[in-house]
Amino acid sequence: MIVILALEELSPENIKKEAREVRNLYRPMFKEFFVTIHPADIAGEARVKGANISFAAKRAEKYFNKHNIAFENVIVSCFDADTVVGSSYFACLTYSFLVCPGRTRASFQPVPLYKNNIWRVPLYARILEMGATSFQLIESTNHDLLVSFSSHSMSFKALADAGYWPVDMISDDSGIYWKSLLNFEGDFQVVPMPMTISMDATESSGFFRTFTELYRQKRRWAWGVENLPLAIRGFMRAKKMRLKDKIKYSFKLFDTYFIWATMPILLMFLGLLPAIFGHFFKIDAVAIFNLGRITVLLFQLSSVMLIITVFITSFFLFKGSDHIPLYRKVLYPMEWIFFPFVTVFLTGFPALDAQIRMMLGKRMEFRATEKVRG
Repeated sequence: MIVILALEELSPENIKKEAREVRNLYRPMFKEFFVTIHPADIAGEARVKGANISFAAKRAEKYFNKHNIAFENVIVSCFDADTVVGSSYFACLTYSFLVCPGRTRASFQPVPLYKNNIWRVPLYARILEMGATSFQLIESTNHDLLVSFSSHSMSFKALADAGYWPVDMISDDSGIYWKSLLNFEGDFQVVPMPMTISMDATESSGFFRTFTELYRQKRRWAWGVENLPLAIRGFMRAKKMRLKDKIKYSFKLFDTYFIWATMPILLMFLGLLPAIFGHFFKIDAVAIFNLGRITVLLFQLSSVMLIITVFITSFFLFKGSDHIPLYRKVLYPMEWIFFPFVTVFLTGFPALDAQIRMMLGKRMEFRATEKVRG
């Protein structure tokens, strides 16, 4: 196994020093251990994570060429600094890679759990991150439309053929998926792995500071809507790609970001719409009655999904949490009462914020989310 610790030139000197110390300490345990320093202000690059990890991957490419290591035999895993993998993760990854028929045109996606510090963060952060885990579980069941997200692994040959991660986009994780899909004219897949990885939930130095950091993180995630026009433009140029696949993927992108920005807000305020706009638009009593029934049905379906989410996330959350008092575990399901409010302010509004900023031609650069360690 080869490890690359990718740093930025603008990183503080103490971080660079600690990185070298880590390399010297763990170098004997791996085939190779590199520390790369990504130069600042390279022409054509934005200050985004993709530029850094692409620089590190090109360093690995030189090593593979020098030692005659075929790209087809290499799997690259891109992890954030707070990612913790289980002892069997790489065994599972290797197996998934070997049994995958099109492994040189594939990514391998584990299920992310934001639980390293989950019991320290405010309840709104806890239920939001557990909700994100539940969403990724649901996404992993739809193999044909699964998109790489956060920490993932992929064939190095596929990565090199696609030209590495985008160096001018915020959403590098999903960006490399769409870049690879277009490069291979639709012949690219994301393979769901029956494994979890653990990361830190957003945590700052206080209740309101954590809220602000979490809002900014979700807005950055929602900036992935930038993939929509780029992908559709790429589909128009992809002559070998089937039309039905172009429509399928375009709808996937549109559906994802439309629901992200609207559904939490609609579910929260749908029942109030007749009272607010009924007088202005002269909505009759029958329409108001039917809208009320539809609202009740939507809330009933949402409640069922919420109960399932609480049950599933409890399984992940309580595993290995013997040090957590029993009363906190008992109170955990009750915290989900605040879920509608949390999704409006930390899901719907950040997505709307990102989309409106993009519509107005604003720019955004990568901003590392603050994650303190207690």
